[in-house]
Amino acid sequence: MIRSVRSLFMLAFMSAAFSVAALGQQAPAKATPDASASSSTSAPVKTPDKAAAYYHYAMAHIYEEQVTAYGDTKAASKAIDEYRLALENDPGSEYLNTGLAELYARTGRIRDAIQEAQDMIKRDPNNLEAHKLLGRIYLRSLGDMQSGSGSQDVLKSAIEQYEQIVKLEPKGIDGHLLLGRLYKLNNDLQKAEGAFKAAVKLQPDSEEAVTLLAYLYNEEGDNKRAVETLNSLPDAARSAKLYAALAFTYEQQKQYKEAIKAYQKATELDRENLDAVRGLAQNLLNDGQLNASLEQFKVIAEANPEDAQTYLRMAEIYRRTGKFDLALSTLKKAEALVPDSLEVPFNVAAVYQAQGKDADAVTELQKLLQRSEKIDGNPTQGEQNNRAIFLERLGMIQRDQHKDDAAMETFRKMLTLGDENAVRGYQEIIDTYREAKDWTKATATAREAVQKMPNDRGLKMVLASQLADSGEPDKALAQVRSLLKGDADDREVYISLAQMLSRLRRWPEAEEAAAKALGLSTKQDELIYANFVAGSVFEREKKYEQAEASFSKILALDPHSGMTLNYLGYMLADRGVRLEDALTYIKKAVELDPANGAYLDSLGWAYFKLGKYDLAEQHLLRASQRSESDPTINEHLADLYQKTGRLKLAATHWERSISEWNKTIGVEVDPADVTRVQKKLDAARVKLAKETPERR
Repeated sequence: MIRSVRSLFMLAFMSAAFSVAALGQQAPAKATPDASASSSTSAPVKTPDKAAAYYHYAMAHIYEEQVTAYGDTKAASKAIDEYRLALENDPGSEYLNTGLAELYARTGRIRDAIQEAQDMIKRDPNNLEAHKLLGRIYLRSLGDMQSGSGSQDVLKSAIEQYEQIVKLEPKGIDGHLLLGRLYKLNNDLQKAEGAFKAAVKLQPDSEEAVTLLAYLYNEEGDNKRAVETLNSLPDAARSAKLYAALAFTYEQQKQYKEAIKAYQKATELDRENLDAVRGLAQNLLNDGQLNASLEQFKVIAEANPEDAQTYLRMAEIYRRTGKFDLALSTLKKAEALVPDSLEVPFNVAAVYQAQGKDADAVTELQKLLQRSEKIDGNPTQGEQNNRAIFLERLGMIQRDQHKDDAAMETFRKMLTLGDENAVRGYQEIIDTYREAKDWTKATATAREAVQKMPNDRGLKMVLASQLADSGEPDKALAQVRSLLKGDADDREVYISLAQMLSRLRRWPEAEEAAAKALGLSTKQDELIYANFVAGSVFEREKKYEQAEASFSKILALDPHSGMTLNYLGYMLADRGVRLEDALTYIKKAVELDPANGAYLDSLGWAYFKLGKYDLAEQHLLRASQRSESDPTINEHLADLYQKTGRLKLAATHWERSISEWNKTIGVEVDPADVTRVQKKLDAARVKLAKETPERR
């Protein structure tokens, strides 16, 4: 209960010693008169009235409590008046000056607060509490301000105060930490590092200091030093927060298995920390442990059923594991929570595409594009990036539907949405021309892309690849090799070289380039793709054991890699070995992407090899609908028709296969494949010619 004014007044008189200590001032000693000065002209020295000062301070405190409890603005004015009266009775009290400045700051009178604190510092430049007060005022103002020149001035002033604070109190860890945060906010990372290091030196077991320094290293891209810094604390001194920071650092390096271990530690120490559970779930997802990831996301959904992002991640897992109905129902939950989200309908379109419901996917994407066109004013780069993603997915579906002109028009809309989006747009256009076997236009588009963006290394490699395919291999290879710099960025160059050399059937060089790419691969996704390229090189030169070893390494990292499951399964089925294993691999791939023409062809071919002709025909026909111009699919269908006694249909598809091979650029054609199909076609024609019309 608040004491009455009278009680406080009496308390002031009864406890003069306490009031003096509280106000932080001793009564000044009586001045000794100067013998040379005239006593009649000397100004009398007023002795501070501690009791009156304390009375007014007590009244100010009562009004301050009313401001805090009820937001009473009139009480704030009264409190300020009482502080001034208190200072009239004890003008030298730093305690009262500090209280008044704090009150100014709390009630929004920032200029008055700053002026009061600055006056204190003028009286005593080494007044640590005054510097801290002024620093706090600037920090509070900074938090209330929008970014701009004004906030930058306040930030500069805050830095100046905390620089003084650490000078006056060099062993105060809090000052160094706050100064480091301010430097970081000012993008002065070198000074921020120095401040955080000073804090760590003062208190090596300070989790906050160690964590802030590690996050700074992460921001600078030095993840290795971040890990070393966090690991400097012994296990016994680590909290859930520190383990989460360590996990985040590993995640930045794409060391997902290490991130998983650290997040597991964090969740063991703090089972209520949903952020750590979310980090664990996401890294399990990144690591390809889909079922384990799903279980963690379910924990989050149960604890917080209003978390739309959790439902989105769950739907992604259901889609990637072929559980499309569950994916759609989970996305409906997310949509109910965030009806204006662009991410939800985009994921719905992805599920429809995976199901082979292209028309439904197109409808969803067109709606998204219409929504993105309604953005007022100049779109941000983020909005342009979203639009590019929608366009790219729409163009890919149109290409799958054999609507190449529509796909080209869609991809070209990406060219005005920023450099990275333009690069992807050009690459999609080139791929579309290649699939249509229009090699001249593919090369012309690659030239156009390099002319528009001459500094983009990826486009230069695309153009070189086109030149190599078009009969200028040595020139193209020299251009790509000229991009090597002797650093980690060479990985992409070696990948490109391995693929080009493989198509040119220069096997030793292709293997060497693939091995170098693999040697520069450290992150999981890099290792997966480098092993895939190496495996494809081995498979093309018929080194099947080495190829299988490469693909097995990928599946150990990501058991849900559809492209790997399909490639390995087809490689086994085509050779007629371990057919049940082949069927298992390919079925998993088709579950992940049931509308993929290449996967459907592999599945049909595996059934053919097993003598299950009805199932073979079912899947080969679906594959043909998705990729009707593929020479291999046409050959497989022809072989099936021959096996089931439909020789005329077989001859038709062998003819299509030969026709498509003839349209294909030379480096992509294995002469042995063409010879094999031609022999089968010739034999069928002879046989058909001998048959009577009725038997045909």
